[in-house]
Formats: sequence, C-alpha cells, structure tokens
Amino acid sequence: MACLSPSQLQKFQQDGFLVLEGFLSTEECVAMQQRIGEIVAEMDVPLHCRTEFSTQEEEQLRAQGSTDYFLSSGDKIRFFFEKGVFDEKGNFLVPPEKSVNKIGHALHAHDPVFKSITHSPKVQTLARSLGLQMPVVVQSMYIFKQPHFDGEVSPHQDASFLYTEPLGRVLGVWIAVEDATLENGCLWFIPGSHTGGVSRRMVRAPVGSVPGTSFLGSEPARDNSLFVPTPVQRGALVLIHGEVVHKSKLNLSDHSRQAYTFHLMEASGTTWSPENWLQPTAELPFPPLYT
Repeated sequence: MACLSPSQLQKFQQDGFLVLEGFLSTEECVAMQQRIGEIVAEMDVPLHCRTEFSTQEEEQLRAQGSTDYFLSSGDKIRFFFEKGVFDEKGNFLVPPEKSVNKIGHALHAHDPVFKSITHSPKVQTLARSLGLQMPVVVQSMYIFKQPHFDGEVSPHQDASFLYTEPLGRVLGVWIAVEDATLENGCLWFIPGSHTGGVSRRMVRAPVGSVPGTSFLGSEPARDNSLFVPTPVQRGALVLIHGEVVHKSKLNLSDHSRQAYTFHLMEASGTTWSPENWLQPTAELPFPPLYT
C-alpha cells in the first residue's frame, strides 16, 4: 500500500521529491480539517503572541526570530498569523479561521488526530521502504495558505532550517488536506537540486539577543524556468528531500490550500545541529516514528 516500488525509489533519489496520489482517504483529510477547526475555534491568542509570519528574509528575522513565542514553539501547538489581520489593538480584522498562516510545531505530539496520521501504519511502511532505521519526528505544521494574502513562499531548502551532520538525513512529508492547484499555490520543485549541499542556514543567536535567529550564507539566484509545478489532489503525499529546492506561489483562488506537513530525521548516526532554531526539550524529545 505505502511501500515504494523500486522505480518510485529511484525517481525520489533522482528528483529529490516524489508525489504519491491517494495516500490518505477523503475521510482522513476531513478528520484533520475538522480537528483544526476545533483547535482554531478554541484558540486563545495572548496579545504579545500575535506574531506576524512572513517569508521575506528581514521580515522572517524580525517576526519569527525576535519572538520567544516562535523560538519556544517546537514542543507546543502555537499560532502564526497572516500580515494585516489585526488592528493596532490586536483585535481580529478578519474571521479568526481566515487569519492563521500556520499552526506549529508539535501537533504530531500533542493532538490525537495528528499523532495518529503521523504515526499511521501507512507512514511507517513508507519510511521503512525508504530504508529509514531510526526515524524521529522533529516538527509538524498545519499550513492554511489563505486566499488573497501575501502567501508566497520563496525558494528554499528545508535543511537550511533543520540542519544535520551529515546532510541528507531530513525528510519532509507534505500531505494535501485540500486540492493543491496551479491557481491556489501548489508546490514547485527544481528536480535534482538536492545534491549540491545547502546554500544558507538559519541559526539561533545567543540567548536573549534580538533578533533571535540569523542567516549564514544566502539563497543563490535560481533560474525560474527550472521549477516544475506539482499540483495534487486532496489526500496526496509529497516526499521532500531535505535539500531539494522548492517554493510555492500566491494563492490566487477564493479558497484555502490546506496542508499538513511534518519532518522526519534518520537519528541513527546523525547529529542534529545545536544551532538549529528548533531543539528537542526535556518535555518533548524527538519521538520515534516507529511504534
């Protein structure tokens, strides 16, 4: 069922990503959407936590890095908002469910619905067929990709944020909870771009300094024509090598493009960089995928 064929494995190793349509059922996707609806409905947003989230570099440093809220979210369920959804007093200008950019970074550990999807037999079988010996879950995010917001995600490599030694030990699992189309901001990849190392890294600054993170290196200019779009239907799973270059464009549709994504690390023989923004905690060591 979720076991990769030799040709699928070869394609993943060649391209650095692989689309598996129909991985989850409609029912499983609906269960995630309903649970997220409940979580957002119960969301209590402290004023100081109204962290705007943006993917432009300075904005990222300011909004993400300068807030303890972001830096301490690795073992919690926390909310990150689109720009311009609050007035100057911190009240919502749009319905709360349309204001959230993403929820991170430990749904996989703290919520039963997301825990069961993450550790499902299908996902475990998939990881085994990739040859993972001791995979651990390092983070998870629910991404809303709201319509009519500046939701462009510029070209990046996940290992820039989740760095390991050696490289090649981080794997992204991206699940389409809703259809992802050319219009609403599907993923785009540069096939084969996962073999040249990492061009930039986001590292934690010394405790107490502002901003809380900084970048080493920079993203090189990339030929836009190299990117290939991967529109998928609800329930599809996209495997993402930690070093493959990918992006997504603006959501120009009238509907969200929700996705659940989590990252696995092969823990056997791997060092998780102590400079990564995300660190395991005493409360939540990275949980083993295999149950």
